[in-house]
Amino acid sequence: MNLLKREVEDYRILLRNIPSLVLALFVVSVIMMNLLANKELLSVKYLALDCGFALSWISFLCMDMLCKRFGGKAAAKVAILAMAINAAACGIFWLLSLAPGMWGEYYSTGSLQVNAALNQTIGGTWYVVLGSSIAMVCAAITNSFINHNIGKRLKTDNFKAFAFRSYASTCIGQFVDNFVFATIVSLHFFGWTWTQVIICSITGAVMELLCEVIFSPVGYRVSKDWEKEKVGEQYLNYQREHALS
Repeated sequence: MNLLKREVEDYRILLRNIPSLVLALFVVSVIMMNLLANKELLSVKYLALDCGFALSWISFLCMDMLCKRFGGKAAAKVAILAMAINAAACGIFWLLSLAPGMWGEYYSTGSLQVNAALNQTIGGTWYVVLGSSIAMVCAAITNSFINHNIGKRLKTDNFKAFAFRSYASTCIGQFVDNFVFATIVSLHFFGWTWTQVIICSITGAVMELLCEVIFSPVGYRVSKDWEKEKVGEQYLNYQREHALS
């Protein structure tokens, strides 16, 4: 019971200390990338990317920033919270997709098929939502663990160190995300082969990593500003106190 109370208090202080803009970007990117995953962006023989790819790097960059300032455990907790909010959003989308009203596009086309397709897209498919949720949680824990542990072993605290821990953790984390999702969903429901699962997981991770490479200097600058401004000091002090107790 004491452990549960401590974790609840830890969550409360953490959410109060994380900059609201970063938390909002994190949650919105998770919701949007799961919704946009319904549309194909690129599909060739051994590479398939959905439109969610265009936003997935944002959540991983946010995790890397949180890892640097707040630690891996904090980053994983925020990721799990984001997935819980995403699950709630998916539930709301599904319930409202059952409403008898028509979408605006129906009045433009007069097609019931268009209206039904929009309901199915917004309402989601249970196995896609389940697969993406499990994949994101696994990837978040993997990314945070690797990033935090690499950071503890680095002796420097410059952009090269930030980039090394971020790129390594993101590449592996994105692979885990793609692999878990493809194994749960694509392999069983879309008829993929194991070759497609593995190759698409690798190539997808590389493509997603390239997006983070472009924006990692921004993430580093923000995390350094947090340190200068002592953002999250209350949470860090709380962690130190309980580490000693």
